[in-house]
Amino acid sequence: MSTSFLEQADAWQKAPFDNETQKDVAALKNNPEALEDAFYKDLAFGTGGMRGVMGVGTNRVNKYTFGRTTQGLSNYLKEQFPTATPRVVIGYDCRHNSKELAQIVANIFSANGIDVFLFSDLRATPEVSFAVRHLACHCGVVLTASHNPPEYNGYKVYWQDGGQIVPPQDAGIIAAINSTQYQEINFDAQPNHINTIDTAVDEAFQKASVEVGRIGNGNRNELKIVFTSLHGTSITAIPQVLKAAGYDKVTIIEEQATPDGDFPTVKSPNPEEPEALQMAMQKANEIGADIVIGTDPDADRLGIAVRNETNELELLNGNQTMIAMTDFILSKGNFTYADNAFVGSTVVSTPMMLPLAKHYGIECKLGLTGFKWIAQMIEHYPNQKCLGGGEESFGFMVGDFVRDKDAVTAALLACELAAEAKSNGSSFFNTLLNTYEKLGLYQEKLVSLVKKGKSGAAEIERLMEQFRSNPPKTLDGSVVTHLEDYATATRHNLQSQEKETIPLPKANVLIFISEDGTRVAARPSGTEPKIKFYVSVNTKLDSAENYRSTKEVLDQKINHILAELGIS
Repeated sequence: MSTSFLEQADAWQKAPFDNETQKDVAALKNNPEALEDAFYKDLAFGTGGMRGVMGVGTNRVNKYTFGRTTQGLSNYLKEQFPTATPRVVIGYDCRHNSKELAQIVANIFSANGIDVFLFSDLRATPEVSFAVRHLACHCGVVLTASHNPPEYNGYKVYWQDGGQIVPPQDAGIIAAINSTQYQEINFDAQPNHINTIDTAVDEAFQKASVEVGRIGNGNRNELKIVFTSLHGTSITAIPQVLKAAGYDKVTIIEEQATPDGDFPTVKSPNPEEPEALQMAMQKANEIGADIVIGTDPDADRLGIAVRNETNELELLNGNQTMIAMTDFILSKGNFTYADNAFVGSTVVSTPMMLPLAKHYGIECKLGLTGFKWIAQMIEHYPNQKCLGGGEESFGFMVGDFVRDKDAVTAALLACELAAEAKSNGSSFFNTLLNTYEKLGLYQEKLVSLVKKGKSGAAEIERLMEQFRSNPPKTLDGSVVTHLEDYATATRHNLQSQEKETIPLPKANVLIFISEDGTRVAARPSGTEPKIKFYVSVNTKLDSAENYRSTKEVLDQKINHILAELGIS
């Protein structure tokens, strides 16, 4: 074990660390392996915030690592807004210790003379994004670890626009945190700077959600909905929004309705995982429900199951829900390019968003992975109206009143689509099939390879370099015509050898595009020890009746491509 690990641990057994922390570190010394893991590095605050296992140590979530982050952020806020008293809104989810850590974070901000608006209890993340602008705050903080296991917690930062931090704020905040020492943390709360918020902000958020998301013309009383919050925060908002919008037939999965950081009824509280919605699907089949809705713990991701062409419940993926809901929004608007409206998506999401937007005469802007880049589009193009945005990882945003993934308003929008389709003798699923008939059937698959530890990180780096230096020449027989390398921000035409600049921030992402429109993207995960591959293929769908057989052909094509690339 490196001496530096022991030196770090020794430092945590002295002031400024409290007696309880010192005792916990002393106990940890009985387990050298655990001690090393807790102290071998600092829990880093990256461009998406910080996330980690709770416990004592520099590589853990605790009052000191969150405290150092908050002190550094306080310093940055006072530097950026020297003539104003900075204002910060703080929210948190159902994670263990979140309420206590949120109070500590509030205390530190207040100790630095910053006005704090602290939610009285757990709230959905999109409400915090909304509250930043609603309360004219300079910054927002959400304590959440999204869908990570129960032992995790995290710290996410929003800027004045309600979007997660992007350049230049992200680098400035990281530098301020890295230059802050533990002994500099000011824990001495100034209560006059701390304001508790609850129902007034709730009502404003829910009212806005209904105003933006209630765009259908269906019979809402006839739609049968099953909803599960998966032990998370959406129980505080989605039932209320659906009721306010006129939906009375909402069955809540009571076994999963109470917020619980142990997530006792699921292996993972992630609506991307089919297992997470099993209980809701079973109830939906028992009562003949039309739609199942489930959210992750902080209520930014949304999972949906609807009745398919044989009236069986089928889970949709993030690309499918994004296409269906974007199509629904655009079908209501009669937009043209002259209206200066746009929708947003990401470079690894379904490319079907581009022809869909073109079909309605508007622009689709693409950003890097993550909703902060869609939020940034709104700021960068103030003369254009953002109608919404989505990404493949089960995130969707309706309008621009929330500047992040918003499962609350997206849940309402999904019900609006389903209710209107049902009133017209159709269904959510058939509406999606109609869109495929118009624009072609796009089929996507995500493969994530787990590569843990130092050797795993090296393997991921090697794989990326291998694909970068030796790109595939064909994808299932179709010639690769373009290579997009976001690390160098270049789009290389492999036939003409011409290169053009990609007008996005640099990132470790590679995309191969073949002659028939097949796309393969590769990128290391920013939050997990994984390398991710996104495959998209498409073909014409001559009729909805041929959906299954056409989809099977595309599935086989995807499997051929994965085999060719050695990905499994």
